[in-house]
Amino acid sequence: MLDDKGLKKKYEKVFSKDFDRYYPTKFLRSSGFQRSVCKRCGRAFWSIDGGNTCGESTCSGGYTFIGRKKNDLDYVGVWKSFSSHMKKKGYTPIKRYPVAARWRDDIHFVEASIDDFIPYVINGVVRPPANPLTVPQFCLRFGDIENVGVTGAHYTGFVMIGQHSFQDKDSYDPDVYLNHLYTWFEKDVKVDKEKMYFHEDVWAGSGNFGPCMEIFSGGLELANQVYMQFRQTSSGHKDLNMKVLDMGMGQERVAWFSQGKGLSYETTFPYVISMLKKETGMVVNEELINSFLPYAGMLNTDEVDVNVGWNSIARELDVGVDVLREEVRTLSSIYAVADHTRSLLIALTDGALPSNSGGGYNLRVILRRSLDFIKRYNWGVTLRDVILWHTKELKKTYPEVCEMEKEIGRIMEAEEDRYSNTRKRVRKMLSGIKSLDRDNLVELYDSHGITAEMLKKAGFTVPDNFYELVADRHKTHKAERKQPEEFDLPRTELLYIDDYSNVEFDAKVLMVDNDKVILDRTSFYATSGGQEKDSGKLGGQEVVDVYKAGGVIVHVVDSPKFRAGDTIHGEVYWLRRRQLAQHHTAVHIVNGAARQVLGNHVWQAGADKTVEKARLDITHYALLTKDEVNKIERIANSVVHKAIPVKSHVMSKDKAEQKFGFRVYQGGFVPGGELRIVEIDDFDIEACGGTHLNNTKEAGMIKITGTSKIQDGVVRIELKAGSAVQGYASELVEIANESCKLIGCSITGLPSRCDALFKEWKKARKGKVAEFKVGKYKKVSVATFAQIKMVEGSLDEAGKVLRVQKEHIPKTISRFLGDIRAGSK
Repeated sequence: MLDDKGLKKKYEKVFSKDFDRYYPTKFLRSSGFQRSVCKRCGRAFWSIDGGNTCGESTCSGGYTFIGRKKNDLDYVGVWKSFSSHMKKKGYTPIKRYPVAARWRDDIHFVEASIDDFIPYVINGVVRPPANPLTVPQFCLRFGDIENVGVTGAHYTGFVMIGQHSFQDKDSYDPDVYLNHLYTWFEKDVKVDKEKMYFHEDVWAGSGNFGPCMEIFSGGLELANQVYMQFRQTSSGHKDLNMKVLDMGMGQERVAWFSQGKGLSYETTFPYVISMLKKETGMVVNEELINSFLPYAGMLNTDEVDVNVGWNSIARELDVGVDVLREEVRTLSSIYAVADHTRSLLIALTDGALPSNSGGGYNLRVILRRSLDFIKRYNWGVTLRDVILWHTKELKKTYPEVCEMEKEIGRIMEAEEDRYSNTRKRVRKMLSGIKSLDRDNLVELYDSHGITAEMLKKAGFTVPDNFYELVADRHKTHKAERKQPEEFDLPRTELLYIDDYSNVEFDAKVLMVDNDKVILDRTSFYATSGGQEKDSGKLGGQEVVDVYKAGGVIVHVVDSPKFRAGDTIHGEVYWLRRRQLAQHHTAVHIVNGAARQVLGNHVWQAGADKTVEKARLDITHYALLTKDEVNKIERIANSVVHKAIPVKSHVMSKDKAEQKFGFRVYQGGFVPGGELRIVEIDDFDIEACGGTHLNNTKEAGMIKITGTSKIQDGVVRIELKAGSAVQGYASELVEIANESCKLIGCSITGLPSRCDALFKEWKKARKGKVAEFKVGKYKKVSVATFAQIKMVEGSLDEAGKVLRVQKEHIPKTISRFLGDIRAGSK
């Protein structure tokens, strides 16, 4: 089986050999275009004059549209014009998907508009939100970081306008699709027909592939229309059951082309660029920059040796290469900061956070690259300033960014503090090191956050593509999931979905294979989603394990005495089921409460639900304060006391996403075409397959027992609910009574008595006379939540004084008293 690059290389020859079969040549010929082969790059293309070169900038000598305004379309106007034109052709415009791809298990961020619909729309499991459709999809890519700000055509964050259709073989017509796109370029963008070039190419991704047409004018690629029709198999390729139109067009590029300005950054975020130039006091050599701009596309690091490109342009302009590079780099730094901060604003608005792992790693890369530029040129701006300028410019297009303005400001402040702290540590960390190779330089960033600018200031030579090397270490794709065991059996009916109290049932045995038992229906919950399995009996025999295999539930029973075809009785142990349900629903409640207290950037990053306790990992940029923990706990228990019904219902993914939005994907990717929605009215809505209470009051009480930072950008909240809280309270009372009895005090006096004990113990350790008198013991008991909190608080304070965890307080007191007594003898 070939990888995507191998597929592309193989089928370039196949499709080119029989181009009339695979490409929309009927439309091209009828419109007067003819086929040629580029004398420079060897690519087949279509144009009116059938010339020698394909029209791409590196083959035609640069951008030829600069300084030639085509129309009045600005950045926002491009989407309005396109969606209006396509609506008349039958396409429905839809809202963008979040750039943080939580509904996918293979990517962290949306990289192209078609990513919205992979895999389930493409393979026919889920209906598309409309068909055909157009979408202004914000995307993130980190493979061309060093090109950003230089070529004019590269961004880390950009809007890919999508033209999509999902059809069967008889309804699929690439000639019609290209006609729809071409007429917009001709009539609305006013592209000269004589200056349009259509490149024959091949697209491949995730085993799917097909021919595509890249559309160029003025040296700039404006759009790429992919005709996704085939899938790779071990015996060759086969037709997809559903054929897909996948056109992607850069909104930034079309606005740039339309206005004919120097570089696209000036037309994409004109207000932000003007503010950056004003606040930084930047002065550029206008004559040199204007001469350089048409050649900017020749510095694409993906296609040329950049050093050769710089030298070639310098010779053409008759200027020293060092002078040219420095002048361009200063201006390109402004553009890069504008691009990077917009990417951060949209990503953070959509629920991502900078961190040292996963997709957040690359967000921190562009954040720190921006701070490097600001420090290098000593600009008097902060990232928060630039974020606010973007918010002002984007609020009409993306009103959601205004809702996150304050939160994102706090996140930027925390990141800038981390950056400053790293700068302070650099000199000490690098002292005595005289040379570092490329891998060592990248490792320093990876391990300690030492940026290119910090390394240069310390005297090290840093490669031009430093940040691309860094980003390459952390690809934006998630780890592959292990494929489940497969059984050729119907899906198991889950009896707990509507009511978790369904714990007794009768079912037909479909299969017995050694210790594996599969039924037509079950009330047993299988370990998944961070929740432990149920326990109980089948046919009077103990069930030792329960797990999922696709849509089938497998029960593990030692030497089962029943056979396929038998009807047996099942029983789930109620106390365990209830406690797991209490913990699972409590996790949802605490997640909603954390979002209210900390902000909308909070998403579930992981969870675990056992009989003894539960934990919830949330995305957050700092450790939780005591006040924040108390607020979260207070809100959670108020939800319990309000006795809100917990509703659950199964919906198709497309309907659930349309009704509730993508916030339902708290637990991330959910396989299949349906979602089970668990809803606590006006508080929390999540896609979840676990066992849940029928009403929040059944949780009894929720107690947060601890918080910690488990990785950059992720905070863990440990909690107990229901019966487990009573067990926790009993543990606290036992520790408190043992401690208070040893030291002779009440629970409220424990911290001060421990402080006195600690001081006397230190005297004894130094050989001085020490004395500690045991006072009057007062028994501890709790009956209310407030009393539990009071006992817990006193034990926490005493633990801090003695420098131990609260469970170790009695032993520590006993040891200190022994040391003091031994010293007095």
